[in-house]
Amino acid sequence: MGEDQGGRSARVRYLTVVEVADLMRVSRMTVYRLVHAGELPAVRVGRSFRVPQDALDAYLRSSATVEPEGLGEERRSS
Repeated sequence: MGEDQGGRSARVRYLTVVEVADLMRVSRMTVYRLVHAGELPAVRVGRSFRVPQDALDAYLRSSATVEPEGLGEERRSS
């Protein structure tokens, strides 16, 4: 694992499925589907899953959609 700026070992924070669902404002089943589809990395601990915080952050960044500027203007016809 990496080190933070203070030279201390950085610790990975793991979230439960319920915590991920709350943060994303989706159902637990949606999180389970993302994990089982391989879209959201997770670690299995016994019968439950834990999602690394950085994996969730990366997933949300990569899934963000932004409408390109000027798209509405290009669709106008004269």
